[in-house]
Amino acid sequence: MEKIIFHKETKTFHLYNEEISYIMCVLENGHMGQLYYGKRIHDKPDFSYLVEKCGRPMTSYIFEGDRSFSLEHIRQEYPVYGTTDYRHPAIEIMQENGSNISEFKYVGYEILKGKPSLKGLPATYTESEEEAETLKIILKDNLTGAKLTLLYTIFSKGSAIARSAHICNEGEKVLHLQTMMSLNLDLPDKDYVWMQLSGAWSRERYVKNRILEQGITAIDSMRGNSSHEHNPFMVLKRPNAGETSGEVIGFSLIYSGNFRMQAEVDTHDVTRITVGINPDRFDWKLEPGEEFQTPEAVMVYSDQGLNRMSQTFHRLYAKRLARGYWRDRPRPILNNNWEATYFNFTEDRLVQIASKAKECGVELFVLDDGWFGQRNDDHAGLGDWVANPERLPNGIKGLSERIEAMGIKFGLWFEPEMTNKDSDLYRAHPDWILHTPGRNASHGRYQYVLDFSRKEVVEYIYEMMAKILSEAKVSYIKWDMNRSITECYSVALPADRQGEVFHRYILGVYDLYERLTSEFPEVLFESCSSGGGRFDPGMLYYAPQGWTSDDSDAIERLKIQYGTSLCYPISSMGSHVSVIPNHQVFRKTPLHTRANVAYFGTFGYELDLNSLKEEEIAEVKEQIIFMKKYRKLFQFGDFYRLKSPFEGNETIWMVVSEDKKTAIVGYYRTLNGVNQAYSRIKLQGLDPDMLYENILNKTENYGDELMNFGLITTDVTAGEVPGDATPCTDFESRIYILKAKEK
Repeated sequence: MEKIIFHKETKTFHLYNEEISYIMCVLENGHMGQLYYGKRIHDKPDFSYLVEKCGRPMTSYIFEGDRSFSLEHIRQEYPVYGTTDYRHPAIEIMQENGSNISEFKYVGYEILKGKPSLKGLPATYTESEEEAETLKIILKDNLTGAKLTLLYTIFSKGSAIARSAHICNEGEKVLHLQTMMSLNLDLPDKDYVWMQLSGAWSRERYVKNRILEQGITAIDSMRGNSSHEHNPFMVLKRPNAGETSGEVIGFSLIYSGNFRMQAEVDTHDVTRITVGINPDRFDWKLEPGEEFQTPEAVMVYSDQGLNRMSQTFHRLYAKRLARGYWRDRPRPILNNNWEATYFNFTEDRLVQIASKAKECGVELFVLDDGWFGQRNDDHAGLGDWVANPERLPNGIKGLSERIEAMGIKFGLWFEPEMTNKDSDLYRAHPDWILHTPGRNASHGRYQYVLDFSRKEVVEYIYEMMAKILSEAKVSYIKWDMNRSITECYSVALPADRQGEVFHRYILGVYDLYERLTSEFPEVLFESCSSGGGRFDPGMLYYAPQGWTSDDSDAIERLKIQYGTSLCYPISSMGSHVSVIPNHQVFRKTPLHTRANVAYFGTFGYELDLNSLKEEEIAEVKEQIIFMKKYRKLFQFGDFYRLKSPFEGNETIWMVVSEDKKTAIVGYYRTLNGVNQAYSRIKLQGLDPDMLYENILNKTENYGDELMNFGLITTDVTAGEVPGDATPCTDFESRIYILKAKEK
């Protein structure tokens, strides 16, 4: 089916599939105008009536004698500042004479089958040309010679559009790119609730809502990473929209560095959305012939509420952003030694922990921080990626062989972007850290950020990591990043290119990831940044899963994983059972509740299983058997949020298989109650005509009954799931398994 139509007479573009339409046109002054984005509408040659314009007091106008055409009051595709539009621009260029006025006028277009890749950047992709079509709109500023290309990819299925922009300096003078966003979307009204995912270390991606109003609403990062504080994702939803009904637009940026997402509502209630690299501290020099590509942004429209939007992101990011060997494979159940030992371990102690894990059914043992250099605490050793012979006399190679001889795989922790001053790397190359000459170099966790804008630094780290991966039996890498960037200055770049360092740093990170994942394609990479400090779509392109948060407490994870699910697939969420009292909040939660939360993710253990009681080990073995049986469903099924931890004492979510024959419902109650009312929850995603057996409650119900009357959650009896019993304490949970009966 044709997805992109150009009406030559009216210079109108219509991108559409079965679900959505996106319509824009060439305006009278040659700029691009935005006409419509939303539910699929019929095509026709002329949508010019959607260009709303009128004269207003205190307005400036483009054409002499014409008091109707002002960019201040016209919805645009990629606006500039200063030529009658006083709102924030999508692009701003400083010329040699100090002017920053631009006039990007329409030159032509190109329609491509499929989707081109973005050089050096993560992006969504297609595996066949039939999956998508891409429109390139070419604009030019004749005075400077700058050629601007706007890219739009509409997919055959789903309601997602991927957007980015590319610029090339085809003029004869140097230009400085000071703002260049990945997308701009002007919407005709402001009747939205703005939703964002915000927090801090150990409480990442909490759902925050506010009414959109005249003025600026924004989230951003200037930390060098996408950050714990604000995720590069936001939603506009109509006030009456919920999980299953109403209009919703989601925006996600496939980028891991400084970003800004902004809604600017003017005093006539037009809403301008801009998404892209944060313009603050950004200044990219374009010599004649040089070019720049923005990161990709994805926007998703839903007229069926938040859950439909989320499922669109889940499918796209799990299948057409994540790549490689592990994309479609259920993830191995792992045991990480960090909270079991911290820095206090020997090779024999690690083997002892791994042996017990193997006995319980664990498939992958991970050695975390402390195995390299003189790393006895967090003051030393980062950058010296050679095994400490006092701890590991046989090196990583010897340890990995001992682990694999047991019949399980071996994984390893790195923090490749960092160094300590007490390290051989720093002593040899003190100028390799990001630092500003003559200024104090701030530390975080006693460590400093390596200058990954320099190819020689990236090459040095690559050589050390590749050597270990080549020589040892390493099947998994946990890639950590434990501090944000300060004193962002590279001694390798001239003064007029210091505004490029933040972005060049991220490009260096992507380059190292690309080299390692290409050379070692069957190694499973998991991204981490003190937990969720860089849990973003850019990382997902290289590492199909990320450590969702350093906070592994089951009750805290309900909010963290619930918020994360607004954009990110369940297969991307690292979620583990940890020791009690929990090491972050010191809470004691039942073992089955810790597992019941962690099932909805990649699943694993953050403890020494040798420290558990005999009956707890028996329960762990049952948990692992259960997860192996259902992990494909947990990680790749359709996920539905049913009850929010941000709105009450209960959290409920569920996952449904593609054929709708199996569903699993997770029910969690934070605090116990006395003499409570009856409770039930209306389920989603089932086949209304299928008869489902409830394994826990020993009942049979048709799908339409479960979705319209609901699943009764008042009474519980023992069932198939390990640890299930009648709830009677705080922090309780249970799992309901629904299986369709054969007709």
